[in-house]
Amino acid sequence: MDIELGIRNVSRPVNFTSDQSADVVSSTISDAVASHSIIDLTDSKGRRILVPSEALGYALIGSETKHAVGFGAL
Repeated sequence: MDIELGIRNVSRPVNFTSDQSADVVSSTISDAVASHSIIDLTDSKGRRILVPSEALGYALIGSETKHAVGFGAL
């Protein structure tokens, strides 16, 4: 799933792909913002993305659908 995090006072968003479900990512962000703590997410390569919740401007959580690639039978 594609995730985009907008950081305040930073011109470029943080984009990454995660294997976590949309519900897990959403609840992680919501809990961190509510408790004023660090947003701790892991991308599909195992890297950790840490963002202070006070610096978060917005979060876009993409769909979990896998799109077919290649030439297959329609």
